Amino acid sequence: MGFVFLGLHKSTASRIVFRVSKELATRLPVFPVESTVLNRMKSDFFSIAGFPNVVGAVDGTHVKIQAPSADEHLYVNRKGYHSIHVQMICDANLSIINCVARWPGSSHDSRILRQSVVHEAFEGGAIPGILLGDSGYQLKPWLLTPFINPTNEAHTRYNNAHTKSRNLIERCFGVLKRRFHCLHGELRMVPERACNIICAAVVLHNIARELALPDVEGPNSVAVYEEEEVPEQAGVDQDGSGRYIRQMIVENCFSK
Repeated sequence: MGFVFLGLHKSTASRIVFRVSKELATRLPVFPVESTVLNRMKSDFFSIAGFPNVVGAVDGTHVKIQAPSADEHLYVNRKGYHSIHVQMICDANLSIINCVARWPGSSHDSRILRQSVVHEAFEGGAIPGILLGDSGYQLKPWLLTPFINPTNEAHTRYNNAHTKSRNLIERCFGVLKRRFHCLHGELRMVPERACNIICAAVVLHNIARELALPDVEGPNSVAVYEEEEVPEQAGVDQDGSGRYIRQMIVENCFSK
């Protein structure tokens, strides 16, 4: 997010950025629950790789920040730098339909999701559909992960379709961070203000998608593909219901 301030003192510009980003942060998208909207989202995902009933792809991304004065160790992620760990869910058109930007860098993807409103909504059946996540997430009936060790061609076809569909969230990160390059660099501010900047960028990203503005390209484009995190619980599916749903999808959609 680049700014040019003419004739303004640095402190004045800082206050403007703070107030505007704080206001924009209150306008984060709310995950849709209307059946017509969800059906359209499912159709969009199905057209990509034939994966049924998918309403979103979920993953986490890290935004680098300067070392905070309080709880500094909590913000050190597994790559050794200080960050905000941001959870995002996107639709098939790379619009962000959910964003959680408040966790320190040491937090794990699965923990952030577990303690989110979206998790509660899916668990309670308020959102009829499926999210796609990498193997760092716990397999659930509404959150499908790939087979870590596929044993047949159907599993491989499932994994290929899963990867092609889930990679939309990685592309979304790339589009977002190219448009707002500060998210790829370092936000030199306290975590609370950094979170406001991240949320403001998400709101503006969605406006750009709605207006069909061209994505930022060029020689300085940033590739931002996140490494898959090591599962906290090795993808534990406690009651087997996630495995059952995944296997039914394999048999119904990817066995031939």
